[in-house]
Amino acid sequence: MTSKTATPLRKPAHVTVDAALLERAEFLKIDISKASEAGLARAVAQRQEALWLEANRAALQSSNEFVEQHGLPLARYRLF
Repeated sequence: MTSKTATPLRKPAHVTVDAALLERAEFLKIDISKASEAGLARAVAQRQEALWLEANRAALQSSNEFVEQHGLPLARYRLF
């Protein structure tokens, strides 16, 4: 029987980190690989969000200007 969720491919990476921080993490028994991956995942998500916002800045600004000038298109149907 196969699992419905595939295990992501793992790839070793060499990173350099602050020695004191690494010592504290090891003392606290923090899984360095998992913590690094979680931090990298957050950094990737934040960068992707920033790039999306930059790529769509003109469309967002245009939409906001339209609403400022004309109001919400379906405002008359709002019940609140």
